[in-house]
Amino acid sequence: MLKVEHIGIAVKNMQDAVLLYEKLLNTNCYKTELVETEKVNTAFFQQGETKIELLESTDPNGVIAKFIERKGEGLHHIAFDVADIRTEMKRLQDEGFVLLNEEPKPGADNKLVCFLHPKGTSGVLVELCQSI
Repeated sequence: MLKVEHIGIAVKNMQDAVLLYEKLLNTNCYKTELVETEKVNTAFFQQGETKIELLESTDPNGVIAKFIERKGEGLHHIAFDVADIRTEMKRLQDEGFVLLNEEPKPGADNKLVCFLHPKGTSGVLVELCQSI
């Protein structure tokens, strides 16, 4: 893994959260994106080499909506940048980690992504990201 690519934060209201994080981080949101396959709106902030990704559900039955219902707003996942996502997926699977998807899928910010099951990562949802 090359670096922490971003930290994902689940929010109920994107407009309010963007204003809050612009003040908190003292920088503007540089990108928003709808990821229809995941039923989520995203907003990105750059802090050094790491990004903060805000996630708002577009569907009351979506993954982010269900997460907020169970745990409330807050830290959703940590994403690591990888050079070759398929190689890293195989390596982690060989190490005993459980992948939540068998193949990488398109994600936000021009990335291929794969998630690891949080039961095998001390309760933290881990995302692997490779630039497309």
